[in-house]
Amino acid sequence: MKMAQTQVSYTYCIEAIDTTKQVATHLNNLGLRIGTDVLIVEKNRQGGILLCQDHRIALDESVMQKIDVVLVTQHKQITSLDQLQIGEEVRVAKIAAMGALRRRLMDMGLTKNVAVKIVKLAPLGDPIEIQVRGYALSLRKEEAAHVLVEKGGPER
Repeated sequence: MKMAQTQVSYTYCIEAIDTTKQVATHLNNLGLRIGTDVLIVEKNRQGGILLCQDHRIALDESVMQKIDVVLVTQHKQITSLDQLQIGEEVRVAKIAAMGALRRRLMDMGLTKNVAVKIVKLAPLGDPIEIQVRGYALSLRKEEAAHVLVEKGGPER
């Protein structure tokens, strides 16, 4: 299947890249190679955002049409914190940010396997108020997009 036909929150493995040598080299430099797993974070008609080796990469629809992928079997649905609705309870799977933002999110208590509940959303969706480790935390939508979570509730 083509990457453009994939679904959000699922992991796929790249099987083939059928494009010009220049574009293939650029994708290779971004870490998009045959055999690499990618998580589709967001999609629309113009393209999509995917997570590859802890980096968020935006691709145009025309490029996504030239990449063949296969679904990687997974038992957990992973999405980013900014895609959730009020009342959803999830567990942090990964912080997909780098540098100061990663450290800041972790300092605020967002670490792997911690339970998070969406409490409030501002009228335009930004900021997002969450319940984490017994306190309320507000995050910008841009920051929340870097927090990958497992759906299915906090119980373990």
